[in-house]
Amino acid sequence: MKQNGMLGLVYNAFFLTFIMAPLVVVMLVAFTDKGYISMPFDGASFRWFRAIIENGDIVSAFWLSVRLAFAAATIGVVLAVPAALAIARYRFPGRGALTSFFLSPMMIPAVVLGIVFLRFLSLLQLSGSFWALVCAHVIIVLPYALRLALSSAVGLDRDAERAALSCGASRFTAFRRVVLPMIRTGVAGGWVLSFIQSFDELTMTIFVATPGTTTLPVAMYNHIAQTIDPLVASVSAVLIVGTVLLMILLDRMVGLDRILIGEAR
Repeated sequence: MKQNGMLGLVYNAFFLTFIMAPLVVVMLVAFTDKGYISMPFDGASFRWFRAIIENGDIVSAFWLSVRLAFAAATIGVVLAVPAALAIARYRFPGRGALTSFFLSPMMIPAVVLGIVFLRFLSLLQLSGSFWALVCAHVIIVLPYALRLALSSAVGLDRDAERAALSCGASRFTAFRRVVLPMIRTGVAGGWVLSFIQSFDELTMTIFVATPGTTTLPVAMYNHIAQTIDPLVASVSAVLIVGTVLLMILLDRMVGLDRILIGEAR
């Protein structure tokens, strides 16, 4: 395999520095002991990490975001898997149009979706409902789950499924014991990406969130708009560390290559 030359190494170093520098700055600011955004070069403290625990709004918003992302990702995958199998296996009129329809939320600006959801939920008098917010997030994350499930289902050999059916297995049993294990990498990757997308969604959510359904991104945005203290930096630092630890755990248990791109280990 041809190795990168000196120019390639320098380019990669600058690229990684450009990507990582904002994260490093956020991590440093989180340890300041001052009441405003500042580098902790003349005094470091865990003051703003303790402030996270003492701030009930941030903590409740975090757990609401976790529940919301888990529900949206799970429902999105449940809807995406049969859709992906139907699109991958069968040729029918409107197949391309149906695929484009399922993937269309990725092409519509989040601001437009937010306004549409706000109007729609207001007409149905569902504003402020947790499950209404879940339904809105399902529409947002469904394309991510569908694309990865579809990538695993395209070209799937059906001989094993036919063999299970010929041996007396029901269609559901054949799906659960044969088909699902064969596409599990795409399903798992779709769930992970859907969870991340739902947890991180701000632009659309800010239109439909209410004081009772304030997610963590919305709570952080509101905090930034009202104050200049480094609390948001400390929350971001915790999320960065938590994400890194989660990625390491997933890589050790399953392998990120298998989850995200379906490569065999």
